Amino acid sequence: MLAACSSDEPQGGGSNNGQNGGGNSVATGDLASFDITIDRSSEEPAVTAEPYFPDPEDMLENNDFTTEIDIDMSNPVAKTQDGVEVTVRGSHVPANHGSTKKVCYVLSGTTEDGSFTVLGDKKYAVRLMDVVIANPDSAALNLLSGKRAFIILPEGSANTLSDGSGGSHKGTLYGKGKLFFNGSGSLTVTARTNNGIHSADYIVFNKGNNIYVNATANHGIKANDGIYVNGGILNVEVSAPAAKGINCESHIVINGGRTTVLTSGEGAYDSDDCEAKGSAGIKVDSSLTVNAGELWLKSSGSGGKGISVDGEARFNGGSVYVVTTGGQFVSNNDTSSPKAVKADGDICIAGGGLWLRTGGTGGEGLETKGTLTVTGGELASYAYDDAVNSKGEMSIGGGCIYAHGQHNDGLDANGNCYIRGGVVYAICSGSPEVAIDANSEQQKKLYLTGGTIVAVGGLENGSQLTQSCYQASSWSANTWYAMTVGSSVLAFRTPSSGGSGLVVSGASQPSLKSGVSVSGGASWFGGLALTDASISGGSSVTLSAYTGGNSGAGPGGGGQGGPGGGGPGGQR
Repeated sequence: MLAACSSDEPQGGGSNNGQNGGGNSVATGDLASFDITIDRSSEEPAVTAEPYFPDPEDMLENNDFTTEIDIDMSNPVAKTQDGVEVTVRGSHVPANHGSTKKVCYVLSGTTEDGSFTVLGDKKYAVRLMDVVIANPDSAALNLLSGKRAFIILPEGSANTLSDGSGGSHKGTLYGKGKLFFNGSGSLTVTARTNNGIHSADYIVFNKGNNIYVNATANHGIKANDGIYVNGGILNVEVSAPAAKGINCESHIVINGGRTTVLTSGEGAYDSDDCEAKGSAGIKVDSSLTVNAGELWLKSSGSGGKGISVDGEARFNGGSVYVVTTGGQFVSNNDTSSPKAVKADGDICIAGGGLWLRTGGTGGEGLETKGTLTVTGGELASYAYDDAVNSKGEMSIGGGCIYAHGQHNDGLDANGNCYIRGGVVYAICSGSPEVAIDANSEQQKKLYLTGGTIVAVGGLENGSQLTQSCYQASSWSANTWYAMTVGSSVLAFRTPSSGGSGLVVSGASQPSLKSGVSVSGGASWFGGLALTDASISGGSSVTLSAYTGGNSGAGPGGGGQGGPGGGGPGGQR
């Protein structure tokens, strides 16, 4: 029954036009309580996908930087060495290697009013050896050569770059060309004027990197042509209105590492776009692909989002955790609503896991303005508004899904909703909302042909139920149930409040027990469901045929159930 569930889960406007319906459904467990903080010390995840480099020349091992130019920022000296010209203007050091190849600038020392600038026509490296560069007026590291720049952080080194609140530069660390971060040393970047790290081309982060960016005026990390995270530990904090932790005008690909982003800025009105906008942990103008690694994203400002994608979002592996706590931002008759994951294009989930929670007014867990397709992995969404929403069609053929709308629907499709397989546990707030909704007002339907279904709050009226569904004579809140389908057992915990009616469905007619005791097994959705658990006790629940619609569903109830399930490993 549960063969479609992925084993690499996270460790650690519907038919009512988006208006909140009756009731308030409340969940317990780790999904409702996990938090996100900066973590620079824990090891990065060991599991990675194949590293991606747009060009083989982007790999450090395919380059040879043997011409080393030593520069002590505490006491810089002007010189011409091996075809490289180093100029000194106080503590500001421009260097130009022209057409000289294989140059590696080795920076050390400290300056509180200086900078290092690179010009040249060939690719080069900059090795940071416990260097501290503060520039009150402009960029600290200003890489104006348009060629590839390899930033090398030697093991054990601790490096700091910062700017002031003046100037008009694009970033504390700015690269006109491509930027490649290598090595296991640390880098701390503080940005008070604009972005923290900014490339006019693309950026590649690699295994071992330990980078922290704090930006108070704009974005943390920005690239024009792509961001590729092959590994490393990235921590980003931004606090400006509508600022993005990681912002890319092209594609973002996550293949490993641990990336944590905290945004605290409120929403802001963009007079150029005539649009209210919120902050976002990750903002992508093109597509987002997550293959491995961990994403930890928290937005506390009004209208904030964890992930915002203008194109398509694909989740193939890895673990994604998102929390938003702010409410809606309204300005000039336009609104930015909080979302954990939002995409203007399609969203496809084939593996890995997503844990999503929104706590502010209007906050949806996962929203696509295109279609949602789930074929594997784990999706757990506990949201103020709709938990999972697609403006187009929704198709579920595998995976494990928990969709809990505190004040609205669980699963909500504006088009048709097709459930062909997988495990779906959906909860709505109460009538007139339903646990699984399709846009029947526009002659759309829920088509249920397979899968294992638990729906607290019933199904959309007019559903086409090829696989038989059954409703419980009653259900009790905060109680452990065990549903048996053939030889497989799914244990699930009901919410402490929720929609009326408990509907279940499986490949064959299920049996249901309430008030069971559970132990062991594999935990899903932060301890709200268990597979392969030991089940004992409980009382049988009468099931009757169900044809769809929440108006005829049985009542909810009170009562206390058995013990809670397990939580995600490595939870923060």
